[in-house]
Amino acid sequence: MNIADKRANRITQLPPYLFAEIDRKKTEVQQRGVDIIDLGVGDPDLPTPEHIVRKMQEAVTRPEYHTYPSYAGMHAFREAVASWYQKRFNVTLDPESEVLTLIGSKEGIAHVSLAFINPNDIGLYASPGYPVYQVSIKFAGGNSYPIPLLEKNRFLPDLDAIPEDIKKKAKLFFLNYPNNPTGAVAEADFYEGLIAMAKEHEILICHDAPYTEMSYDGYRPMSFLEVPGAKDVGIEFHSLSKTYRMTGWRLGFAVGNRDAVQALGKVKSNIDSGAFEAVQAAGIEALTGDQACVDEMRIIYQRRRDLMVKALNKLGFSVTPPKATFYLWIRVPRGYTSAGFATRVLEEAGIVITPGNGFGDEGEGYVRMALTVNENRLKEVAQRLSDLKF
Repeated sequence: MNIADKRANRITQLPPYLFAEIDRKKTEVQQRGVDIIDLGVGDPDLPTPEHIVRKMQEAVTRPEYHTYPSYAGMHAFREAVASWYQKRFNVTLDPESEVLTLIGSKEGIAHVSLAFINPNDIGLYASPGYPVYQVSIKFAGGNSYPIPLLEKNRFLPDLDAIPEDIKKKAKLFFLNYPNNPTGAVAEADFYEGLIAMAKEHEILICHDAPYTEMSYDGYRPMSFLEVPGAKDVGIEFHSLSKTYRMTGWRLGFAVGNRDAVQALGKVKSNIDSGAFEAVQAAGIEALTGDQACVDEMRIIYQRRRDLMVKALNKLGFSVTPPKATFYLWIRVPRGYTSAGFATRVLEEAGIVITPGNGFGDEGEGYVRMALTVNENRLKEVAQRLSDLKF
């Protein structure tokens, strides 16, 4: 029997996961003995803060955390999330019904469509964007409809340009600010229009917000849920991965509309058994403990941003310093495609960057650079790019 012929359509129709494909190409170049500088995946190179690690070391020894966890997450963790939202955004959340623990926000994003998308339903997603948005809709049997993020619109979706028949049929809309991959930010006036559209057409807004704490120059990104009416139409995904450098720990949360949160929780209770409670205990320490580590992170990434933006502009690129995220969204030189430019940079300079079209067709013509190496390595990146002479 040929097992490959038995695969479900949902698998055969999926493209290779973007970063898995990048890893494959990176390995090929490494095997030639090239010193690789990886600015591809957005994985913080800074270690998890010591006080969080110490809490995990203590928590993992406790037998009560060795059993099956609560499906919705420890009440104490959900209380910590609610308290953090209140303090950071002045958003009030009920820990019991409006907060759900996730095994990393990616998991929740991937599963929420199963709660709301029926076969052939339409799901909207911002493009370029995190590849999981589109995959989430497709896994549920839905039809994914891209909403372009264009430079002329400051990488915000033009809500008026969405066809009315699409708005009427759409069940949900994935979007993300501060934005991956463009680094763009959204303010209250945009969210007000988004909420009005969602109410008129009964669209669930799925807002992905893991970069709200990774901001610079004194700028403080807002939560979608700060805007009146947001909780009526939306759910927000957040993560400890970027804020507290806990990418490998797999801990996040979904908050907002209680019906949406509970529907996602019902899906999860049938798929997984919840997050390890020792990790949740460490998450409580992260959210409620000393936040100096977050301030230190901002300072480090702002220095890296400034260094790399200055170097790239000196080389002839036109790069605007992002207010948030640790990504630079860079237009490729004339005559290159996104993939062609990224391939040349990898093969001839040993630098991994992400082609913009990997985030959707609307990302063609750009590449994303993650500032995930120290300043000395970034100076090396600038020198290698200079040697290529585009």
